[in-house]
Amino acid sequence: MSRSDLAKIIDHTLLKPEATRDDVAKLVAEARELDVYAVCISPNMLPLDDMELDHVVVATVCGFPSGSHERSVKVYEAEEAVAHGAQEIDMVLNLSAVKDGRWQDVHAEIAAVREVVPAAEERVLKVIIESAALSESEIISACRAAADAQADFVKTSTGFNPAGGASVAAVQLMRETVGPDMGVKASGGIRSAETALALVRAGATRLGLSASADVLSGL
Repeated sequence: MSRSDLAKIIDHTLLKPEATRDDVAKLVAEARELDVYAVCISPNMLPLDDMELDHVVVATVCGFPSGSHERSVKVYEAEEAVAHGAQEIDMVLNLSAVKDGRWQDVHAEIAAVREVVPAAEERVLKVIIESAALSESEIISACRAAADAQADFVKTSTGFNPAGGASVAAVQLMRETVGPDMGVKASGGIRSAETALALVRAGATRLGLSASADVLSGL
């Protein structure tokens, strides 16, 4: 995989709560320079109307980082983000519902957010399942719920959970579960080209990176 090919599947990410508007402006400039696919920022930084985006897609997060928000709050947050220019929404799953096995609730929440992130308007919905905190059977069921609710991607991690970030094993399982047509995004702890390429070989079609320049310099 070439440097250019890898850059085209990177969400250049800045989700530190202490990040400033100037930090986001630098992120956007880096994204243009590195020729990556998207920037992923906190929703309070939207809109980015005062920044030169060129081809760079704008992504943000919803229910971040715990996923423990009420469904209505996640829906409102996603709706507001779309209204303020977000083209892609990365929502955190209700992990409590996953652990309780309340799969109808899991599905209903994803479907409710999907409704305000309309695929018909080319808005993309990614569902963060926090794979390192789940068992294999929970990963499979979470991925199936996301697919059934018409999400576009399943995503490994927020990068904030102490259980860890992306792993090759989790990405492989996620890809096997959702099949070839749904997106799989790996994020959390990806700091080298070697790791990034291993995750792509495992089935990732998008990568969430804060160390994008370092990873790309390895190619």
